[in-house]
Amino acid sequence: MMNISVIIPVYNAQKYIEKAVASVLQFQEVQEVLLIDDGSKDRSLKICTSLAQKHPKIKVLTHPDNQNRGVSASRNLGIDNATHDFITFLDADDYWLPNRFDAERKIFQDPKVDGVFGGIDADFLGEQGKNAYEKKFGTNTLCTVQYESEGPKIFGELIQEPNRFGTFFSLIALTVKKEALNIHQLRINEDLTLMEDKEFIIRLAYHCYLKTGIIKEGVAIRTAHDSNSITRLQNNSAEYFRHNMKLYHSLYRWSRQQNVPLSYRTFFKLKYLSSKTASESGPKKFINFARYAVANPQLLKTRYRYFALKNNTE
Repeated sequence: MMNISVIIPVYNAQKYIEKAVASVLQFQEVQEVLLIDDGSKDRSLKICTSLAQKHPKIKVLTHPDNQNRGVSASRNLGIDNATHDFITFLDADDYWLPNRFDAERKIFQDPKVDGVFGGIDADFLGEQGKNAYEKKFGTNTLCTVQYESEGPKIFGELIQEPNRFGTFFSLIALTVKKEALNIHQLRINEDLTLMEDKEFIIRLAYHCYLKTGIIKEGVAIRTAHDSNSITRLQNNSAEYFRHNMKLYHSLYRWSRQQNVPLSYRTFFKLKYLSSKTASESGPKKFINFARYAVANPQLLKTRYRYFALKNNTE
């Protein structure tokens, strides 16, 4: 039987945390639930402490002086303190479905597999949360990849353009061996305040042997409500492009450090430069694009040029 540590960052989640915890305790494979309070201002920490008193599998962690360090630092604290073989993640306002480990129980019998991921669905709390979600992601609530895959090719499939596989899978549908994270020194980038999960997933796919699990339906539910950070980020806004810039700058630096094949390093560099240009406005945008293109002629390809010269909404 798998033995699993569940990492749940908590920040001002008093309305949701008990449902999230109940959804993970239904599985006998779950041996440890780490609730990492990230300096909550509401009753979240009290609720977490109460849950830990009732359930011996639950442990509550905080940052020094109860600081607010962000979701990445909280997840990393969880990884560092997890004591079991498999790591899973859940956000405090989301929850798992009963089929969460149906695929994993079989797939992890193959020792070469380091991680398994599946699809997630959405649950709307109010019309405002639903409208924000649909404006950003459309009316299809299933977030998944488009076909089964495994092994090293997943890395390339996540970043290929045009993309037929899918550019992302959710951390709340990922199960990964802690040993694999430690061998490759994989932690979540604490310098990124958004898109940190996508950046982590791409690095994970490069270093580890991943395999798709249940992808035709959700194994977890992402709750869409008024406070979701990802739905507040508007597509094609200057802020959106700035976060893309930080994402690809991080991946470009990593790819150079790891001596990733040149084609991928070049891709990350071009995505970084096109995102940087897109985040700018006025004459500066066109001047910088011309300057970057002189040194990097591939920026003139339609896929990069179109993205770089989009008019952002401030």
